[in-house]
Amino acid sequence: MRNFEKPTRSVAVSRHAMAATSHPSATLAALQVMEAGGNAMDAAIAASAVQCAVEPGSTGIGGDCFVLFAPNGSDEVIAYNGSGRTPAALTLDWFAERGLAEVPRRSPAAVTVPGAIDAWTRLHADHGRLPFADVLAPAVRFAEEGYAISPRVHRDWLLEQELLAADPAAARIFLPAGRAPKVGEVHRQPELAETLRRIAAEGRDGFYAGPVAQDMVGYLRSLGGLHTLKDFADARGEYVTPVTTVFRGHTVHECPPNGQGIIALLILNILSRFEARGDPQSPDRMHVEIEATRLAYAARDALIADPDKADVPVEELLSDALADRLAGMIDLRRALTDLPPFDMPLHRDTVYISVVDRERNAVSFINSVFDSFGTGLVAPRSGVVLHNRGQSFSLKPGHPNAVAPSKRPLHTIIPGMVTRDGRVEMPFGVMGGYYQALGHAHLISKVFDYGMDLQEAIDLPRLIPRPGGTRVEAEHTLPAATAQELQRRGFVITPAEDPIGGAQAIRIDWRNGTLLGGSEPRKDGIALGL
Repeated sequence: MRNFEKPTRSVAVSRHAMAATSHPSATLAALQVMEAGGNAMDAAIAASAVQCAVEPGSTGIGGDCFVLFAPNGSDEVIAYNGSGRTPAALTLDWFAERGLAEVPRRSPAAVTVPGAIDAWTRLHADHGRLPFADVLAPAVRFAEEGYAISPRVHRDWLLEQELLAADPAAARIFLPAGRAPKVGEVHRQPELAETLRRIAAEGRDGFYAGPVAQDMVGYLRSLGGLHTLKDFADARGEYVTPVTTVFRGHTVHECPPNGQGIIALLILNILSRFEARGDPQSPDRMHVEIEATRLAYAARDALIADPDKADVPVEELLSDALADRLAGMIDLRRALTDLPPFDMPLHRDTVYISVVDRERNAVSFINSVFDSFGTGLVAPRSGVVLHNRGQSFSLKPGHPNAVAPSKRPLHTIIPGMVTRDGRVEMPFGVMGGYYQALGHAHLISKVFDYGMDLQEAIDLPRLIPRPGGTRVEAEHTLPAATAQELQRRGFVITPAEDPIGGAQAIRIDWRNGTLLGGSEPRKDGIALGL
């Protein structure tokens, strides 16, 4: 039971429906859509669209999207990959000719064709209930009439003032007084409102063709990009088959590569080889989680790529043999020193949404522009913030994740879903780019190994191994005795530069017919139910 003397929040509880997001306005929009007759898919899309307005640093219609959907309470989980591809003309030679060793952030080369709007429109057409215009109406209203700046949104915005000031449209829209808006100030995005109206009326063509596409392509080409209107017109996401593993009797579902969800499953497979007992923040448990993550991330960086363009060994990554071998490398006396190198980008921004409705349709929905405000490039007439997902590519010739024409990069954003005994049990997700795979495994382990409720599990202190060596960033709330013992074992424990990650989750209590939700205290959001 929660200690009510600690300054934390209770798990949210309701009977009929629930939404959990990182912004109160998005959570309320999702509930209002369901009260108006919409289902969980309508509500998730509405919440994501609202967040594209009120959390513009974290997400946007110029980003990508992945979704897991369990219809009518079943365990038949549907997955959708809404990630975009590089322009057909972009090659590895393009970077070599310019002497580039990595994809620059403020570059049109970092912009893959955004996949979010294709995902929204396809998923709504196939699984939604309300008219699409009704689903987008709350976001249009916030963009046009304005929204009050919340504390975490302000903090993240403040850190990107220099980036935004370097782009004329970004400076005009997002630094209206020459600075980031302060907490409580009202901000408006009329260009985004008009673009959302066009999408509501015209569907995907309102984004991938016509004036909006022309605005994005024209701006990118003016900066030296290779994007064409055909690249945008040809953009399509796809339904894919989830990858799964069984952890403590629960089936955990993730989207397959090019996402890193399979790495969350690999971490869980390694953790399943160790008994969970005692304190979930003990040095032994933290040691196991750190090493499982380091080993799994080494596999990710070497192997995960677009399966349309590279051979990704999915079966081997999920095999018992690999989990046994990696678990056997973990020595609780000392930190491992012989690991493959990491070369992935680090800090990323994303929003994650969990929704369950009265029919127990469950949606796990994630939308992202990668870094905060993506590239910092904004299409001037449409107000679309262009993401920088292309930075996830390798520029090493022969690497599975090397840049190539019409290719999707390795993706950090991953929705999760848990099923058991023929029914869906929990849509869940953890934001935070590099942290996400560990975050999924950490949350699942704390709930199913240690019996924590969702809010308790989300509130726990976090840590994350960093690329190279044995450095581990830890939040200041990690128990000092644990940090000291990990240091003695050879880990270099350093303070986290930022709050680590962000999570939302909803658990279905089938016996009582109720819903229990948790929401990230490191963000501004909330879980609420009907």
